[in-house]
Amino acid sequence: MKKVMIVDDSRTVRQQVVAALGPAGFEVLEAQDGVEALDRIKGTPDLSLVICDVNMPRMNGLELLGMARDGGGLLVPVVMLTTEGRTDVIERAKRAGARGWLVKPFKADQLVAVARKLTGDDVAGNG
Repeated sequence: MKKVMIVDDSRTVRQQVVAALGPAGFEVLEAQDGVEALDRIKGTPDLSLVICDVNMPRMNGLELLGMARDGGGLLVPVVMLTTEGRTDVIERAKRAGARGWLVKPFKADQLVAVARKLTGDDVAGNG
């Protein structure tokens, strides 16, 4: 079972991601901001994907992406999941290493498809 972490300060959004990815065969870990996520990432060597909000207290998603890549050795793909649609923010995230960008509210099937593609789990459930 692939481990995916959702990093979002909204409990509702975290629950929606769990509801979408859990039945699709993913184990979903939760963090409410970048500080908590960085700590949990370090303690989860078999993490396959991080789905991260941009705007959060304490440490935002772009700061998390930069710190995790630079000092944390984060080698798993990161997808930003946010209401933020500004081109400059999207470009900053891409330069920092984000592999994708999903806009809230998201469609569950779209999130599952992205998670499967980025975790190499395209054939999940096919035997």
